[in-house]
Amino acid sequence: MPSRLPIQDICAGLITSIGTAIRYWFHYTLVAFAWLGVVPLTACRIYKCLFTGSVSSLLTLPLDMLSTENLLADCLQGCFVVTCTLCAFISLVWLREQIVHGGAPQWLEQNQPQPLNGLGQQNEAPGAVNVVAENVALEQPANPPADLAVVGENPEIQEEPADDEEEEENDDEEDAVIEDAADANNGAQDDMNWNALEWDRAAEELTWERMLGLDGSLVFLEHVFWVVSLNTLFILVFAFCPYHIGHFSVVGLGFEDYVRASHFEGLITTIVGYVLLAVTLILCHGLAAVVRFQRSRRLLGICYIVVKVSLLVVVEIGVFPLICGWWLDICSLEMFDATLKDRELSFQSAPGTTMFLHWLVGMVYVFYFASFILLLREVLRPGVLWFLRNLNDPDFNPVQEMIHLPIYRHLRRFILSVIVFGSIVLLMLWLPIRIIKNMLPTFLPYNVMLYSDAPVSELSLELLLLQVVLPALLEQGHTRQWLKGLVRAWTVTAGYLLDLHSYLLGDQEENENNVNQQAANNNQHARNNNAAPVVGEGLHAAHQAILQQGGPVGFQPYRRPIKFPLRIFLLIIFMCITLLIASLICLTLPVFAGRWLMSFWTGTAKIHELYTAACGLYVCWLTIRAVTVLVAWMPQGRRVILLKVKEWSLMIMKTLIVAILLAGVVPLLLGLLFELVIVAPLRVPLDQTPLFYPWQDWALGVLHAKIIAAITLMGPQWWLKTVIEQVYANGIRNIDLHFIIRKLAAPVISVLLLSLCIPYIIAAGIVPYIGVTPEMQNLVQRRIYPFLLMVVILMGILSFQIRQFKRLYEHIKNDKYLVGQRLVNYERKSGKLSTSSHPPQTTPE
Repeated sequence: MPSRLPIQDICAGLITSIGTAIRYWFHYTLVAFAWLGVVPLTACRIYKCLFTGSVSSLLTLPLDMLSTENLLADCLQGCFVVTCTLCAFISLVWLREQIVHGGAPQWLEQNQPQPLNGLGQQNEAPGAVNVVAENVALEQPANPPADLAVVGENPEIQEEPADDEEEEENDDEEDAVIEDAADANNGAQDDMNWNALEWDRAAEELTWERMLGLDGSLVFLEHVFWVVSLNTLFILVFAFCPYHIGHFSVVGLGFEDYVRASHFEGLITTIVGYVLLAVTLILCHGLAAVVRFQRSRRLLGICYIVVKVSLLVVVEIGVFPLICGWWLDICSLEMFDATLKDRELSFQSAPGTTMFLHWLVGMVYVFYFASFILLLREVLRPGVLWFLRNLNDPDFNPVQEMIHLPIYRHLRRFILSVIVFGSIVLLMLWLPIRIIKNMLPTFLPYNVMLYSDAPVSELSLELLLLQVVLPALLEQGHTRQWLKGLVRAWTVTAGYLLDLHSYLLGDQEENENNVNQQAANNNQHARNNNAAPVVGEGLHAAHQAILQQGGPVGFQPYRRPIKFPLRIFLLIIFMCITLLIASLICLTLPVFAGRWLMSFWTGTAKIHELYTAACGLYVCWLTIRAVTVLVAWMPQGRRVILLKVKEWSLMIMKTLIVAILLAGVVPLLLGLLFELVIVAPLRVPLDQTPLFYPWQDWALGVLHAKIIAAITLMGPQWWLKTVIEQVYANGIRNIDLHFIIRKLAAPVISVLLLSLCIPYIIAAGIVPYIGVTPEMQNLVQRRIYPFLLMVVILMGILSFQIRQFKRLYEHIKNDKYLVGQRLVNYERKSGKLSTSSHPPQTTPE
């Protein structure tokens, strides 16, 4: 091998690498063009063509596909359409799995013709009911669930007697029955007969790289064709047909003006179409059952289940949170000094945004309500909340309930949920607001307007809220424990006041106390007799307590006091009063504290109540946290408390020093550098003087510092990543101030200061002595920071290219001259070296 590669070898290697790169570039460009251009653009153009409402659009569809107008907007809209169709396809497959594994509804499996027995008579299915009557009654189940037959708190399932109808058939009809039964059985068996092995093999062969075309093959073009076909089919079946069914119905009934006034004409019309389609399917299903078309009956029933589940999902996830959000807004209008007219104007100006915000608020309300119910189940006796569904129940499956339960059951649940959630909003929002306006007339309304004359930037407060306050409130698990302790204390108090301790908490605690006391007495007796302590019963009680931590299931008996209904009524009144008082405290105390603290910072200027409430909540959280820590230390004595206070004071001082350096100085320098490099050259002309706002620079620096830290932790291993990981691993309790200052704060601050000072020294200290004009001096001062940034970027790119060329050089040299990288010992054969008869064999590492 020569000491240096010849020029022709280097050129040949470069040409080969460039050719390979061009080939991959063409292939991946084709992949991107197909998946990000052809598929969404085709979906969008077909969607627009179908919903234009004219025949000419169908004739001009090929030309519309090739049109270059609104390419970006159509591609984005097409991506949304493709996402919807893929979600619909995945939902259909998943729903089929739910029906296969959970079983079809009873009304769909009933009235199946049974094979003839040995006497030539048809076997009757037990509990068979008339399908037509059942369809008219909207899937009346033969066995209603427990919540229809609740007795006290230990509901038992009571079966409704089914009306058995005896069918008399002539002998000449028996052959037709046998054929129908065979067809039905064959159809059901065809649905179930799929070879799992073949599906698994196909799944192994079809990977994401192969499906998307990232493996270098052109097989993905077939997948592109199938995705386009699937999009067209789903748009036609699940959007075009229901929309036009609903459109013709709305126009025929004369509701077209009302639907158009809602600003959501397409969505409402499509939902109306789905409702009419569901009614049509269930009627056709009943007709097919009457004329004994078993395949058609089953197919229509499955189609009805799909439409029914889809509508129920829309109601549960879309309509119900939207109702809750609007009701919350209506009940809180006086808190923000708003009226219904204001909400109407905002809806008219931006209907989509308004509806989304109300839906989001409703979803948050429903989520926290469900979380509070789960917390209540951890405290209360099993069976107290028998009227609410247990989301932690492993047997609870909402999709199976949507499949099996009839429509009227879901409608009843929806109405009851609206009543319960609406009543809670009235109790905890509207009524406290009325009380606050009467007792504290100057406290409301909350200030939710932004003022430009505020001395503190709103951006600074927003980032302070997002980066400091919310992580402290959300990432800590103490808040949930405090709430659980408050609920338990309230339950114990209410139980003893109303003699409902056994009803609310059960007799488990008293039994455990008795068992523990008995175990302690036995241990004391054993110690007195120099025997081993008997702890079996205590361990058994502890084990039972551990088993109950996962959430009690089922029903637990309780002691029923006299005048039980009156006591339950008083318990509900007591609960309502408690919720009202808690709501009053939550609406006033944090805002009072926040306004008082913000007045030292902003003076008399008005600040958005979001910041005052967040500040007050944070202060309340810190106060409660300090009180709980002191209460936990109280039993340990004064000496331990002083030692703990000393340790925590030292830790707080270290944390403050680190916070000043890493959360104060570093973000300020980083934000100022970003302002000089990016913002000022882009926003301020050369004939104007840039103004710098330290608070805004610090707030932007906090955001940039978090982004840089996240990118560093996700990147390759280097000294900064190692130091940050070590600081995170130590935490606040084991904070190492010397290590942080020496390894993290000092290097980072030095680099930022050098980046700020060196360009300024060059522009203000060196350039004036060269003898340039004042205009040139101003130009240098204003543009030196972005110029040096470009120089650093170019040097980085040049360094990267040099390393890549070295790797290419080594690759060319190894391909041309390298034989092996491992030394092989050659054995002697017949007194001679084996090298004469066998060539050397090497295997590269």
